[in-house]
Amino acid sequence: MRRRTIDLAEARILVTNDDGIHAPGLKMLERIARTLSKDVWVVAPEVEQSATSHSLTLRRPLRTRRMGRRRFSVDGTPTDCVLVACHKLITGRAPDLVLSGINHGTNLGEDVTYSGTVAAAMEATILGIRAVALSQARPGDGPIAWQTAQHFAPDILRRLVAIKWPRETLVNVNFPAGPPDRVSGVRACRQGKRDQGTRISEGIDPGGRPYIWVGSFQSDTSTDLDTDLAAIEAGAISVTPLHLDLTHKATLRDLEAVFA
Repeated sequence: MRRRTIDLAEARILVTNDDGIHAPGLKMLERIARTLSKDVWVVAPEVEQSATSHSLTLRRPLRTRRMGRRRFSVDGTPTDCVLVACHKLITGRAPDLVLSGINHGTNLGEDVTYSGTVAAAMEATILGIRAVALSQARPGDGPIAWQTAQHFAPDILRRLVAIKWPRETLVNVNFPAGPPDRVSGVRACRQGKRDQGTRISEGIDPGGRPYIWVGSFQSDTSTDLDTDLAAIEAGAISVTPLHLDLTHKATLRDLEAVFA
């Protein structure tokens, strides 16, 4: 079954992220959302929650803080933010659309399993709400080109909500580094896998104690040209549908035969 299309002029939009309530990407996404609808709510983590994945805060109470009209922070994870927003903070009716981001850096390939940005969209999808995760690539150590996401995101979002999506599906959008006039196009593509994995560093702290530091991926390249990683490397915007059902159907059939 596919969910209905969304009339953005009448839509209620929830904006969230994993970089925190004061992140520039969140402010950018809020401005974009307000060009699409007049009914925009913002509920985001009080502090940065990058790489928290789809985690919940279970061992302590959560606290919310009103930051303005229809604007709140939550001292928890992105998943907490969506749950608290939909069940407690947003009154009257649930959001029609959840937008998560704009993340400071891409969420490609293996990132989607770690990403708090994607997890917020995932939680919205579990709640039956259409959701889009948005991320902007960083150009090395240079300033991030937020204007690229600002330029392309409104049209991409309008196109996405104008079609019907299968249930349990969210969309992951990544914008390449560099200004808008260098973008080579928009590619619908699958989730990829990097050619090289995560970097692990070791060292000695000032107290003489050894430590291990989990760093970034060693590469952002993929030999598979139909992936999100390849799209960004080619200077294109990647648009990837992600499905909540992680069951591998072919293996399931094999296991059914084994355990029959």
